[in-house]
Amino acid sequence: MTEQALRETRRDRSPRDLAALVFFPVVCVVAGVVGWRLGWHLGVDNAVYRSGAVALLHGEPLYDNLFLSDEPSWARLPFTYPPTAALLFVPLALVPTQVAWGLLGAVSVLAMALVVKLAVEALPSRPRWMTPARTTAVLGIVLLGIEPVWRTIFLGQINLVLMALIVVDVLLLGARGSRFGGVLIGVAAAVKLTPLIFVAHLLVTGRRADAVRAIATFLLLQGAVFALVPHDAVQFWGHAVRDPQRIGPIYWAGNQSINGLVLRLTDNADWSMQVAAPIGALLAIPCVLWVRRLHLSDRPLPALLVTAFLGLLVSPVSWSHHWVWAVPLVVFLLSRLPDPLPTGPQRRAAPAGVGAVVLVFASCVLLAMRNGKAVEFEWGPLEYVIGSAYLLVPLAAGAILLVRHSRRAG
Repeated sequence: MTEQALRETRRDRSPRDLAALVFFPVVCVVAGVVGWRLGWHLGVDNAVYRSGAVALLHGEPLYDNLFLSDEPSWARLPFTYPPTAALLFVPLALVPTQVAWGLLGAVSVLAMALVVKLAVEALPSRPRWMTPARTTAVLGIVLLGIEPVWRTIFLGQINLVLMALIVVDVLLLGARGSRFGGVLIGVAAAVKLTPLIFVAHLLVTGRRADAVRAIATFLLLQGAVFALVPHDAVQFWGHAVRDPQRIGPIYWAGNQSINGLVLRLTDNADWSMQVAAPIGALLAIPCVLWVRRLHLSDRPLPALLVTAFLGLLVSPVSWSHHWVWAVPLVVFLLSRLPDPLPTGPQRRAAPAGVGAVVLVFASCVLLAMRNGKAVEFEWGPLEYVIGSAYLLVPLAAGAILLVRHSRRAG
């Protein structure tokens, strides 16, 4: 590395950037401790995670009753995750509920920063101003304002942490050819089943050994929990995993999957997945080809994003806070800006794509829509379009890229 490059690296890693990255995690921990002392209601979903871990430690069944006995009165929700998740949530049981929320929030903010950093480093080309440390510091603050991110932290959800596990596995371990490749995807899938789609991503991108390790890790954790709590394992895989009522009405506007849209269009028809699944299968065909092509052209980040957004579309339930994959999407879109930016009207037009994506996910439009108590079934055409804002982002992006590719080919 040249002396000039070293000086640029030092400027990129300024104490101000480090302080910015540490500030919000500290705020989360302090808020958790203060909330514990004052009895605040912090992190509904985090309280469910923690209660599942407490139930596991005390030998209480996870799925026999609708609610767990340790859940606070303000967080009465069923435990809907695999029993392996309860096992991995055990550290949360060691501290009070609000403190657990603060700690998970701090880890989530740092996980998002790690995702931004790895996404920037995985780009084969980027504008000169888009340095890893500075971009991580700026986006690590700015993107706290998009709804999937702040809602994940507010609810005490695990989405940012799971995304970080997948990004580390695909963009870091995969790039290094690590013998631990696939393990983190297996762990993520043991917490929530939807990350299993990234096993297919490993196969499509030629990482067969990593795919085997991912499945082996997932099955090993299932076997461990079956040995510890066989009743819970049988109850989950035999009954709870197929019971949509455990996660509430999935026709709500917050469910931004194809299945959620079909449910809203059909007044909660019980055959919605029979329509959504074939649509998802049709989308998967071009996506597999696209991922393979991106991988062969050494573009791992957009390849990963195609798989991630396909997973969000085809999952039976993709709540709005699951759409944290907007974070690396923004990184990728920023990398596509010209360097230097053009002047005049073109300068304003260049960031339009980035601005549109940020606007959709920062607008909180889904929270502003008429929703709940089956009011979604009364929506008009415009409300259906606005109320499908998140799932329209990857569909619109795919359509734009397809048109551009067709024009170049022609």
